[in-house]
Amino acid sequence: MDRWGFYVSGIRYGIFEKEEGRIFHRSLLVEEGEFGERRELTREETWYQRLGKMDVLKALCHVEEYETALAEEKERFDTAAGTRYEKKNGNEYVEREVKYPENLLIEDGRIIAFVTPGRDFCALLVREGYEDRTILSRWNEMYPDEPYRMSEPKTYMVPMRDGVRLAADVYLPRKEGRVPTVLVRTPYGKSGGKESYYRFVQRGYALVIQDVRGREDSEGEWLPMYYEVEDGDDTLNWIAGEPWSDGNVSMTGGSYLGYVQWAAAASGNPHLKAMLSSVCAGSSFVDMPRRGGCFNAGMLAWAFAVSGQRMAPEKMVRDDWDEGLEIRPLEELAEKALGYDVPFLRKWISHMDYDEMWRHGNWKERFGKRRVPALIMSGWFDDNGMGTTEALDLYQDYDEKKVVLGPWMHSGNADYDIHGFALGDNALRYDLDLLNFAWLEHYMNGVDNGIEKTPKVEYYTMGSNEWKSAENWPVPETKEVVMYLDGDREDAALVNQGRLSLERPRSKGTDTYLYDPGNPSVNIIDMSENELEVPGDYTEEEKRDDILCYSTERLEEDMTITGDALAEIYISSDCEDTDLMVRVTDVDESGRSMKLADGVISVRYRNQFSRPEYMEPGKVYPVKIRTTKLSHTFKKGHRLRVTVTSGAKNFIFPNRNMQNGFYSVEMKTARNSIHRGGEYASQVRLREEVKCRKSDDPVNIAKNE
Repeated sequence: MDRWGFYVSGIRYGIFEKEEGRIFHRSLLVEEGEFGERRELTREETWYQRLGKMDVLKALCHVEEYETALAEEKERFDTAAGTRYEKKNGNEYVEREVKYPENLLIEDGRIIAFVTPGRDFCALLVREGYEDRTILSRWNEMYPDEPYRMSEPKTYMVPMRDGVRLAADVYLPRKEGRVPTVLVRTPYGKSGGKESYYRFVQRGYALVIQDVRGREDSEGEWLPMYYEVEDGDDTLNWIAGEPWSDGNVSMTGGSYLGYVQWAAAASGNPHLKAMLSSVCAGSSFVDMPRRGGCFNAGMLAWAFAVSGQRMAPEKMVRDDWDEGLEIRPLEELAEKALGYDVPFLRKWISHMDYDEMWRHGNWKERFGKRRVPALIMSGWFDDNGMGTTEALDLYQDYDEKKVVLGPWMHSGNADYDIHGFALGDNALRYDLDLLNFAWLEHYMNGVDNGIEKTPKVEYYTMGSNEWKSAENWPVPETKEVVMYLDGDREDAALVNQGRLSLERPRSKGTDTYLYDPGNPSVNIIDMSENELEVPGDYTEEEKRDDILCYSTERLEEDMTITGDALAEIYISSDCEDTDLMVRVTDVDESGRSMKLADGVISVRYRNQFSRPEYMEPGKVYPVKIRTTKLSHTFKKGHRLRVTVTSGAKNFIFPNRNMQNGFYSVEMKTARNSIHRGGEYASQVRLREEVKCRKSDDPVNIAKNE
């Protein structure tokens, strides 16, 4: 009989047997610590997908088919089910072009395990007897004892300093004495996805999952990113005062759940001892919803999903986004698109400048001297990547950190192929949850496991497809490279003949384009996907006459850029305000231009965000724009390109070139000139690697390798 086990973070949650084409299973009863009755596995069973994103039934039903294909020893194969696999090495195939792949581990022509990596977890379906051939051997070294049983959760209404009560579910391990706590604060519902956090309880931690203010079962006003410093502080104090708590608390989670960690840390609360921060949101005018002072239109899918008391993910999916983005005035957008008002959107729109409302939720600005040891994880295509940039800036001079930066979207460690951009077969990691638990054990329980001695930064370089390590971010083994915007004639960049030059142009020049907010260039995303920073092929879009293109000559050797870019653009306009959007792209030998990083700013906020500084027609102004992070090898024969424009439909609401900017009902076309050379030498500052330390392949999970 063929027997398999299903594991997440080293814990076995299911036992499977194959009999005459049918699959039977016994699932773990987490409160009893035993496996339930044997029953047939059907499509209606979602337990394993909720735990680890793996379709166990599909995997087990196709074992024979996959093994038949493997016997041909091809570099890649397609299956009858539409699955595409590619050989990584002698004992592993990875599944391409799908989110949450089910990779194959092979031994002697047999599949010994399916592996599904995720943002902070890794699920394995392992053939009985082969457990030690997988990453489970490392889990067994860390946790040689059986997982703890979990008590039935209890709900508490936790009082905040202003009397508002927040709902929190408390899960305790069945063990003696006080225990450390893992805290999750979420706007998405404390019951949604709760199964993915059981592993913390099973490893001996108390688990508190709390609805943030105004969400689900909690009281108060839902104003995103406003109350979280104080509410985080009060919640930490409440946990420390409970009889089951030893006073030590860690926090975990990604996106908004990452934001609330940094907000709680900004309070200086002494009970917060560690953070597991994934793709954290940042401050309002650097990240979301007012990146660069613009208004982030792309976050509407998220805003619609959290517009009611309870999470409604179906509201992210629409086929009329184009029509919705045209609604004016903006304060009527929600009511016309959803049929009801959304108070927090109305409030956001009414606060144009960076004032006390926005400042109150700025965790970076409110941070004191106390730092909290943090495991920081993000990706080059994370649409909250600027939040991680702020965290890295804040922690640049702090040693108790570990940073993992991969070639991932906001959804994390889950895709080998992103919008036509193919990553290496080593792009996804199987050890992120191991790092998370090692971090917890060291900083919460004092375990000497050496996690603090590992490289401070691990990052993935695209193009060359390598994992590397460094002792800080920005990577010390880089040098600044200044590339100047240049061209042989006026308006050269308008027809894709602008140059990026390492020498400062002696002669002045301009490239002028007309920016019509009624017909802005497009940021190539799927709004319903709720991923705003994905790579994309901008080859056709760059043919527009309102996008300026500046490119290097074909590279004579590989060039690796690691870090963010800082563009300094000199602009004059016949309007009082406009936006500037800068992209960094890789142009291959065929001319395909793939976006890798971008940055945006409303020119009125070129010096600060607290008050607008309008342009005078014809006067030249320097504007600095910081882009998202990247590490990418531009291959020999490729070109590095920087584009400049003023529109990014789907990403930001178009600046209407009026004093009211994106908020204006009226609009006019702007004649924007980008100056280059002489005293107005527009430029982009990048960081080029001069040497680097390659890491051992972190996804290599064979026991002795």
